[in-house]
Amino acid sequence: MHPQFAAANVDRRHVIDDDVAGADALADRSSGPSDLVLSAGIDHCESMATDSTGDGGTSGILDGVRVVELAAWVAGPAAAGVLADWGADVVKVEPASGDPQRGIFGAVGGRDQTTVPPFELDNRGKRSVVLDLRATTGQDAMELLLERADVFVTNTRVPALARLGLDPTAVRRRHPRLIYGIITGYGLHGPDAHRPGYDVGAFWARSTLASSVVPRGELPPPIRGGFGDHVTGMTLAGGICGALFDRQRTGRGHLVSTSLLRTGLYCAGWDLGILLRFGKLQSTRPREQSMTPLMNCYAAEDGNGFWLLGLESDRHWPGLVAALERPNLADDERFSGATDRLTNAAALIAELDVAFASAPMAHWAARFDDHDVWWAPINNPRTVLDDAQVEASGAFVDMPVPDGVASYRAVASPIDIDDQAQRPGAVPTLGEHTAEVLAELGLPFE
Repeated sequence: MHPQFAAANVDRRHVIDDDVAGADALADRSSGPSDLVLSAGIDHCESMATDSTGDGGTSGILDGVRVVELAAWVAGPAAAGVLADWGADVVKVEPASGDPQRGIFGAVGGRDQTTVPPFELDNRGKRSVVLDLRATTGQDAMELLLERADVFVTNTRVPALARLGLDPTAVRRRHPRLIYGIITGYGLHGPDAHRPGYDVGAFWARSTLASSVVPRGELPPPIRGGFGDHVTGMTLAGGICGALFDRQRTGRGHLVSTSLLRTGLYCAGWDLGILLRFGKLQSTRPREQSMTPLMNCYAAEDGNGFWLLGLESDRHWPGLVAALERPNLADDERFSGATDRLTNAAALIAELDVAFASAPMAHWAARFDDHDVWWAPINNPRTVLDDAQVEASGAFVDMPVPDGVASYRAVASPIDIDDQAQRPGAVPTLGEHTAEVLAELGLPFE
């Protein structure tokens, strides 16, 4: 056994499969802790891979930074995935059964598929290594990975990490220069610190976000997957980069932690801040009862929806009236000023509903642009693929594929560095790089 494991005096004989990467191992199966560790400073670390993004990717701002990931499902892998997109060499440690996100379609009762876009988005450009962390050989390999790493990313719940000797206290004691990044469902402290969460539970439900999108008394609709996970993953990635910068100055590692709950609360910060300051808060209303008619959604004759963006009511009202070609609205005393439009909001929304239903979206788009009316189309997942601005923004990337596999596009990570085009690495198959990484560590592949 590696001497640092012996010094830690950790008994790993009672670790169960689920604690490694299964249901109970994760702080949140759809979210997870992420860690970045710098062992010797960015300028002095030697890359374990010749190409930090794996197969075909370009080097980036984190080229030479080495990351070890012990995470599953979404938020933890998302954090490490962003680091991989930025050029870090990310070694993803998986059990023999693999990250359960690889089989997400089957897990929810659908048909199992070998190609899983939700997994691909957060795991491209990584190197997959299968290790049995209950066995001495797996423990030794993991310790050598951490010795050479700059960042450790995990979303495994702390009790399970402790049984493996990989909890923050133990790892940071052995590797004081490491950046240890962790995502939990509800935080590292408190009565529910070790409760499993998923983003729908911790980020959406418990933070108030889910209840805030529907009128009082209504239950929220089903939530689309991955929203809170990706916000939290990006949050951790930013924290890790800040810790790496500080380590360059001080030589000290850091524990960087966030949770689905905390990022959800931060996203709800406007509402919660008003409530904290004033002790009251207006509840969400149906769109027909919105208090801001010029910041509301409407439908055109052809059923296409759009959102008006007239936040400054008096500023945007004349242009909207001109676009509508309804001068009677300008003369209507109920709508003459911002306060009047607030007082008579429901009546104005009814008038606008009738007006917009008289012509198709193409007509209104042209009218809005001619009269400087601020607006945005309400896209769906199909129409967004045909949106010229979305395409021009660099939102999609071409994925590298092996010979004989059809090419495909994927969503890009949302930050561009200078004018460098994103070229993400390939998605690893389970254990694809085990022999390669063990050889770099000087260990045999059995």
